[in-house]
Amino acid sequence: MKPSPRPDNTGQGSPITLTKDYYMRRDGKEFAGIHLLLDLVGAQNIDDKDIIEKVLRQSAEAAGATLLHIHLHQFTPNGISGIAVLAESHISFHSWPDRRFAALDVFMCGNTQPHETIGIIRAAFLPEKLNVTEKLRGLEMSEER
Repeated sequence: MKPSPRPDNTGQGSPITLTKDYYMRRDGKEFAGIHLLLDLVGAQNIDDKDIIEKVLRQSAEAAGATLLHIHLHQFTPNGISGIAVLAESHISFHSWPDRRFAALDVFMCGNTQPHETIGIIRAAFLPEKLNVTEKLRGLEMSEER
């Protein structure tokens, strides 16, 4: 499969290409995948299992990822933890409804666009504040080569 450039949705505007082993390449750096850490403060709907499942499905689709399965666990009296397992990695969800806080991890490799999940997550959970941290996974391995 020939690596194909695609727009990067980090706001940096740099194209991402793929290597033969599905590592990503951006700005001269090679890495295994993009890992987004999302903290939602003052969030809504974070104890609604149906909404969370819908968000995980829509996020995987929007990112161009292959959804393998979803598992959600509802805690008593409240809170939900879950994961969407993707062929390209995962999206995880953890909520603390009493504190109106949720934490999500979006980790994807290959020909995906993990940043496309942010708008879906924001629209569903309506956080007062959304912090997004990006980590390029496997970057250190690439620098050692």
